[in-house]
Amino acid sequence: MNDMSNTLKDLHTSGSLGEKAAIFRSGRNNASRFLSAPLIPLRAPLLPPKLQDKAALFKRNRKHEEGEKMLEASIPNPFPELFTSTVSSIVSECLLPWTKKSKTQVIKVYNEDDTSRALEVPSDITARDVCQLFILKNHCIDDHSWTLFEHRALIGIERTIEDHESITEVQSSWGMETDDRLYFRKNYAKYEFFKKPLDFFPEHMVSISSETNGLLNHSQLVQTFLNASSCPEIHGFLHAKEQGKKTWKNIYFVLRRSGLYLSNKGTSKEPRHLQFVAEFSDSDVYTLLAGRKKYGAPTDYGFCIKHNQSGGARGLKLLCADEEQIRTCWVTAIRLFKYGMQLYQNYIQPYQKQKASPVRSISENSLVAMDFSGHKSRVIENPTEALSVAVEEGLSWRRKSCLRLNPHGGPSTQSPTSNLVIHRTHPWFHHKISRDEAHKLIAQQGLIDGVFLLRDSQSNPKTFVLSLCHAQKIKHFQIVPLEEDGELFFTLDDGHTRFTDLIQLVEFYQLNKGVLPCKLKHHCARIAL
Repeated sequence: MNDMSNTLKDLHTSGSLGEKAAIFRSGRNNASRFLSAPLIPLRAPLLPPKLQDKAALFKRNRKHEEGEKMLEASIPNPFPELFTSTVSSIVSECLLPWTKKSKTQVIKVYNEDDTSRALEVPSDITARDVCQLFILKNHCIDDHSWTLFEHRALIGIERTIEDHESITEVQSSWGMETDDRLYFRKNYAKYEFFKKPLDFFPEHMVSISSETNGLLNHSQLVQTFLNASSCPEIHGFLHAKEQGKKTWKNIYFVLRRSGLYLSNKGTSKEPRHLQFVAEFSDSDVYTLLAGRKKYGAPTDYGFCIKHNQSGGARGLKLLCADEEQIRTCWVTAIRLFKYGMQLYQNYIQPYQKQKASPVRSISENSLVAMDFSGHKSRVIENPTEALSVAVEEGLSWRRKSCLRLNPHGGPSTQSPTSNLVIHRTHPWFHHKISRDEAHKLIAQQGLIDGVFLLRDSQSNPKTFVLSLCHAQKIKHFQIVPLEEDGELFFTLDDGHTRFTDLIQLVEFYQLNKGVLPCKLKHHCARIAL
């Protein structure tokens, strides 16, 4: 290379034409020698250690992707019309949204018996998504009543987590050393106020504000709460715990869209007599789990308003009602004022999905009486005829049940022992739980008409008890066994209506009210996570 540069320099400085030709021939010979020499590859400059690692990782990923492509190409697709790249992308996008690459976290969810299960979920997962995961994993029937609860054991409060709420945001207010938990169980009353608003809002507690000049029309009560331009209000007396004291005082409260107020002068609603208590954009409403024991509440129907950033009991605004219906009215109204139309969207979303992909309903409205005695089947539209056919069918079924098949396939007379144990596998039977435990379980799963369970009687080991909720009160009915001509029957009405086992009893009262205040509609269920 140096020889060539010297040749060019001499060529530039030479004088005569002959000298230049001689120099050019000499330079050409040097150039040919340079071109015939072996080429030495240039070495790439050394990268910093971090960049070297990244480059190596990039090469490995690229080789892995190329290997996957070669593998996919080597294996033929037997059903190209079913499994295309478009379909697979749609499946991954729609059916499994949590499989996308996103930040994840581990949550722990508990059941009523304190069994728990940990799940790794996306950080933006909602309460409805968590419920759907557990429904699928445990093969539960999705009747839209499964709910997540936020349980704050240290301060003794609990609330329903709304379906749209982010679990990460709920847990962000928890303390590091507190025993705060998520519970998964049924809550039949979660959206019941959309179906039966009169059961949740007593007429003497609800009115329209003075600006609209009139009383609230209860047939459009829920629409009034959802309409942001309307001004409904809830009013009545509540027991309130005074800040920094152990005493409770009976005070007149007014709940409006702008917040909760108390009256300094009797039942006056004049602005100068109303004192602001709380608003709900940054607060949530909880029920007290043991208000009498922990806070000295005068009744068992306590609830509180807690700011999202307050951790302990000092920031709670503790209130207490005289009966369950009053507490339910206040808590439900606060939920409606806080979330508005979002609650209604949560309520109708599962039904909209059902319309998009119809699934057979098991509600009692989908059941009709049929007559198969003739050559052609027909729907029995006359209620009286339908009732008589149902009774006759029930009697025929009971007679046939006495000749059930034995384990070998032959007919055998139903023994009293099998009558006593055949019901134990059903989810509505809860064995030897106490009266208080039954009361607590029904209250947890929703105080609406028709929530029930069956259990063993503690006072009489040979009998059973039906615990049933009606008008937000829990009643207990004793099921007595009767033995006649060597056959064992069960009855709720002193033998007027008899059943060969508890399964027939439950199925009968699911269709007929009989001596009960209402039909059996929703059974209390426990599942193992």
